[in-house]
Parts: sequence; C-alpha cells; structure tokens
Amino acid sequence: MQSFGKENHTSVSEFILLGFSSESQVRMALFVFFLLLYLTTLVGNGLIITLIYLDLHLHTPMYFFLSVLSLVDISYVTTTVPQMLVNMLYPRRTISWGACVAQMFIFLVLGIAECILYAIMAYDRYIAICFPLHYFLLMNRIICIKMVIVCWSISLTGALIYTVFTMHLPYCGPYRINHFFCEVPAVLKLACADTFLNDHLNFMLGFILLLIPLSLILASYVRIFASILRIRSSQGRLKSFSTCASHITVVTMFYGPAMIMYMRPSSWHDPEQDKKLALFYNVISAFLNPIIYSLRNKDVKGAFLRVFGNRGTAL
Repeated sequence: MQSFGKENHTSVSEFILLGFSSESQVRMALFVFFLLLYLTTLVGNGLIITLIYLDLHLHTPMYFFLSVLSLVDISYVTTTVPQMLVNMLYPRRTISWGACVAQMFIFLVLGIAECILYAIMAYDRYIAICFPLHYFLLMNRIICIKMVIVCWSISLTGALIYTVFTMHLPYCGPYRINHFFCEVPAVLKLACADTFLNDHLNFMLGFILLLIPLSLILASYVRIFASILRIRSSQGRLKSFSTCASHITVVTMFYGPAMIMYMRPSSWHDPEQDKKLALFYNVISAFLNPIIYSLRNKDVKGAFLRVFGNRGTAL
C-alpha cells in the first residue's frame, strides 16, 4: 500500500478546484463580492495592527493578542481567497499538487493558531477580571510571548500531522476537488483508499485542537461571569460584560462551523454545505473580527482618534 501511494503521488501533477459556479455571470458577481470582502478584511485587520503598534495606550496583553489575531486573519484569508479569485476569472481552475499541499498546510497552521489564540484571549480576560491586582504580573510581556510561541508550535505540529496523513493516500482520479481551496475533508473525498484511519485521526485532532481550547474558553467564562455577578455596581458589571462580549461573539462564530467541518466522518460531508461552512470560519470571521472589536471597543476608537486625529491636525 505504501508503494502504491507513493506511485500515485508522483503521477498526480494537479487538481481542479470546482469552486462555486460554472456560469460566467455568477462567477463575475462572486468575484466582485469576494474581492471587496477580501480588500475590506485586509484594511480592517491592517488598521487594528497599525493602531496597536502606534498607540501606547494599546500596548497591553489583550491588544498584543488581538494584533496577533489580526495578523493571523490577514494571512488566513490570503491563503485561500486570491486563489479563489483567480479561479473565478480563469475557467481551468487548476492548482498544482505541490501548491495544494502548501495551501492545505498553511491554512491548517493558521486555523489551529486562531483556535488557540481565542483560548489565550479568554484566559487573558479571566486573569484581568478575576485577578485584576495581579494582572500585569501574571500576564507580563515574557509570558505573553511564550504563550504565542506555544500557540505556533502546536499549530505547526497539528497542521503537519493533518497534511501528511491526508496527502500520503493514493489519489487515482478524477482530480476534481468540489471546493474553492484544498481543505482536508474535500481532498479526502478523492482518495481511492479506505479513509477510516483519517476519519478517526481527524476526530482525535479535532477533539484536541478544537474541543480542548473551547473547553478552556468556557471554563474561563464560567469563572468570569461568576466574578462579574459579585460586582455590586451595575455600571461595573456592564463594563466587565462588554469587554467579554466581543470575544464571545467571534468564538461562537468561528468554533461552530469549524467543529461541524472537522469532527464529522467523511461520509457525512456535503460539498455545498462544506463550502459555505468554510467561507464562514475562513472569510466571514476574518472580515467581521475587526468590525466587532473596533465598533464595540472604546479603546480602539480612542486610539483611532489619537493616531489619525493628531496626524490630520498636523497636516
């Protein structure tokens, strides 16, 4: 079986990404829509990174993690959307075997990093609300950097396991991936071998990389809400709830579709539904993150006025 898999690997030179529609008018409408969405995502997340870098008031652990999240989101959409836009313009819609492997690996690295970052951000809010006097001791710069290093280490390891176990299978054709990028469940459907081991591996990795971070997030927020309810001032409770509301929103938006996608057996996957789910946790969440964090956050609004207001005055 190993030699058979290797033989087939060398014969596969490219895959065809079917994308969303074969009708030219629909493709052009989708091209304009996703191009605008992509550019807005780049500008929004880029603006958050710029504000956090330039404004000293935002040089705190919470905004450090938010800047890393924005960088991940920019990279995340750039891994998939440009290829999708090119395929909407050129009907051939092919991607080489090597590019498919690279896209799958990078997408997984960034997706896993986002999962773990949400857990880190929940822990940060837990320390800030439950142990405010010890916050800067428990969340100092060195600890924050170590957390991010651990996050990337886990992401690289998880993505490597996913990619190796997916791409070692024999692929005998047809090489048509019913998706807009090389995502694990969509590629596995093309394998001409039993994917029983992959299904179990995907479930176990999903449990480790999705459910465990989600459990840590839920545990953090149970403690946070218990602590908030003990605050006597209604204004204090409202302020504490508002600092957590943005994070809860993006966690719900990201984890739901990702868990549905990566914790189901391959036989349960519906290509059309999978494409919509992938759009939601890849493109839509990255687009909405800067909007949610900026519109609901007085610190970010204040930083925008200080940075760009001062520059406008200077000009």
